[in-house]
Amino acid sequence: MARKSLVGVVADELLDRIIAGEFPPGTVVPGELELSARHEVSRMTVREAMKTLEAQRILSVERGRGTFVNPLNQWASLEAVLRAASEGTKDAAAAIQLIELRRMLETGACELAAERISDDELIALKEHVEKMQSSHEVNDLAGFVEADLAFHDVILHASGNVFVAVLFEPLHRVLEARRAETSAFPEIQEHAIGHHRKIAAALESRNPNEARLAMDAHMQQTLDDLKTYVLEA
Repeated sequence: MARKSLVGVVADELLDRIIAGEFPPGTVVPGELELSARHEVSRMTVREAMKTLEAQRILSVERGRGTFVNPLNQWASLEAVLRAASEGTKDAAAAIQLIELRRMLETGACELAAERISDDELIALKEHVEKMQSSHEVNDLAGFVEADLAFHDVILHASGNVFVAVLFEPLHRVLEARRAETSAFPEIQEHAIGHHRKIAAALESRNPNEARLAMDAHMQQTLDDLKTYVLEA
């Protein structure tokens, strides 16, 4: 059990170095001897750590040439991909793809929620929007992000589809990091508040099509704001 834990520590530290850009895609990672000396562990522990990352397709072994870092789009570990998205260097493609993923999932969840959302959940949505508004007025970025995430969580759970909520759970950390990045702009906050009010109103009308369109418009505005205020900055 202890050895497995140590293997995990070495694998995580090597992954951190990959995410930080020390070993870009296509480059060779250090050999067992160098890594065992750096981490003060046995070569067997390093070997097992490398196998862990190879199983996740983060690394690939080419006999006689070495162990290479694979491109992000080949990684098979959702947790590792999310770590790269939240902790790595700014990646415009990853930021845009995250919104694309949210658009696919959240528009559908909002459509489902229109016919399933409870009165209490509708009240919660309005309370979260008001918290966004009050946080915006006093420049409370943390409070704004918290209310924003909570608003979307209500809709995901109100969809009544357990798979939607489960799929989004691992995304929470990276979404929090991205929201803090984009919501730092007052203009983006104003846009978000307006769209959240429209989404809440569409859900209150119990009209699935209106709810879907309202969420889709919000996702489009989010994408436009990302390109205008963040990626162009």
